[in-house]
Amino acid sequence: MEKILIFGKYDPDEVSIKDPSLVKYMNLKSRFVFHTHGFYGRRHFGKKEMNIVERLINNLMRTEKYTGKKLSAYRVVMKAFEIINERTKKNPLQVLVNALENAAPREEVTRLKMGGVAVPKAVDVSASRRLDVAIRNIALGAMQCSFKNTKPIYECLADEIVKASNYDMSSFAISKKEEVERIAASAR
Repeated sequence: MEKILIFGKYDPDEVSIKDPSLVKYMNLKSRFVFHTHGFYGRRHFGKKEMNIVERLINNLMRTEKYTGKKLSAYRVVMKAFEIINERTKKNPLQVLVNALENAAPREEVTRLKMGGVAVPKAVDVSASRRLDVAIRNIALGAMQCSFKNTKPIYECLADEIVKASNYDMSSFAISKKEEVERIAASAR
């Protein structure tokens, strides 16, 4: 039987995940098409069964232009992966995994009510939420970069993923992570 590659080009078996807490939630199983039709949405912790590339595609469908247009978002991610492969000469899945590991916040702030007064308190973030926030921030960073700009969204997405994998502070996802952790450090 022939091996299934992601987008027909990229082998998920070459990818290694360094963050032990995220290993359980980053699914890199190969699929022919990244469209589960909401199958995992009705299951408890179903998101961890979805491929990480499909989760990125779904997060790109947040704005007016791509709302409900999964095929358009699919093409954007496919073109972004080609650009990442050309620039870095690495497997784009590995670059995406490194970007998600770097962009995932470890600590954030919640509000506790004590005697009628809301007090901010720093708390650790669960691995599932860390991954959700990292994917969302990468997608939002790409959308903000391409808004009112001549640069297409697939180039912005490729830039965002490469910058986040290199832990570059000009990346939207990394700057948001640093901001959240800085606020959490002050609320300890």
